[in-house]
Amino acid sequence: MPHRRRFDEEDLAALMRLLRWRRDVRHFLPDPVPEEALTHLQEAMALAPSVGNARPWRVVRVEDPALRQAARDIFRDCNARAATLYQGSRRAAYAQLKLEGMEVAPVQLAVFCLEDPETGHGLGRQTMPETLRQSAAMAVFAIWLATRVQNLGLGMVSILDPARIEALLDMPPDWRFTAWLCIGHPAFEDDTPLLHRAGWQENAESDWLVV
Repeated sequence: MPHRRRFDEEDLAALMRLLRWRRDVRHFLPDPVPEEALTHLQEAMALAPSVGNARPWRVVRVEDPALRQAARDIFRDCNARAATLYQGSRRAAYAQLKLEGMEVAPVQLAVFCLEDPETGHGLGRQTMPETLRQSAAMAVFAIWLATRVQNLGLGMVSILDPARIEALLDMPPDWRFTAWLCIGHPAFEDDTPLLHRAGWQENAESDWLVV
């Protein structure tokens, strides 16, 4: 008989506390991250759910300073274009937001998703191929929680041109860029999202629609 694990209220409280303190970190200390901590992140990602057990994610650890700077330059270009979408006070507020931690974060990971992996044999994604990217997103979230529970911080940089990142890192043609993750010791800890604190967008509970 398989072993049955019963969770209790303490487990639930710990999970909710972890979710509450899981923040998108932009301010990092330059202190190195222990390799053991990164091993735990790999283990957490391996436990993430994926459609058809396809496990479509691929992770590249970017160490080269020149590549990191080139990626940050791509962010700056994309961020400058994004700023033009706003006008007046909203644009001024946008300019004040810190939207990446690429300059300081000691660990930086580029996450990719395979377009049509052999693993999983196509199960579960014939009518919804986007479940592959959803699987990669859940894998990112798994290491996000594993990062936080080790008292580290993670920030995801989304203002990037996927095609330029794929070309920069010279990835295979069926690897699609999904996320750039900055990981390290947070300069400060907060249970309130930075965008909420900055007045850009408040964090609120989402309603469920009952049909």
